Amino acid sequence: MLWLVLAASCSPQPSYAAERARTVVRIPDVSTVYRLRLEREAVRNFGLDAPVARLAAQIHQESGWRTNAASRYANGMAQFTPATAAWLPTVCPAVGEPDPWDADWSLRALACYDAWLYARVARFPGSALSNCSRWAYTLRAYNGGEGWLMRERRAARSAGADGNAWLAVERFRVRAGWAHRENIDYPRRILQRIEPVYLAAGWSGGEPC
Repeated sequence: MLWLVLAASCSPQPSYAAERARTVVRIPDVSTVYRLRLEREAVRNFGLDAPVARLAAQIHQESGWRTNAASRYANGMAQFTPATAAWLPTVCPAVGEPDPWDADWSLRALACYDAWLYARVARFPGSALSNCSRWAYTLRAYNGGEGWLMRERRAARSAGADGNAWLAVERFRVRAGWAHRENIDYPRRILQRIEPVYLAAGWSGGEPC
């Protein structure tokens, strides 16, 4: 079992660094049950160099690998809303009949949806899109919707900023403040706090962001 333990912060409005410092990331034992299945789906959608640790970190963030995870709006291991689960087979036919409570369906759906978004977020004019920015946008689109993300990228471009630069776009908001804060922190948690723990534990993937 691998732990990432850092000191706590008492600031009432902590900076990102302070918030990160008080986070403990522990890989649940149950993840080993699904590891090979996730690797298979990751390779199917991203090829032999698939970022398995990144997808594992996303599942960790979404549900802690719990198949019965439920929130106000979403269900299952990959936390799909009913509307997205019903729509997903139209762009990812291989996922089959929607069933967010089924672990195999959730793993297929998450990997395929990520790959679909990963292709779409690259279709934006401007500078070359780094892999970290591309993944940050993929994750933001998964979490908060591709439409909102594209509006914010266009707002950045209109203001003279680089719509292809992950961190530059973060300060542009077209949605509610709470939703924007949650959405920009989502890829930070996955890419910078959780994925490095999975990489250190031997899950395959490239360099962390």
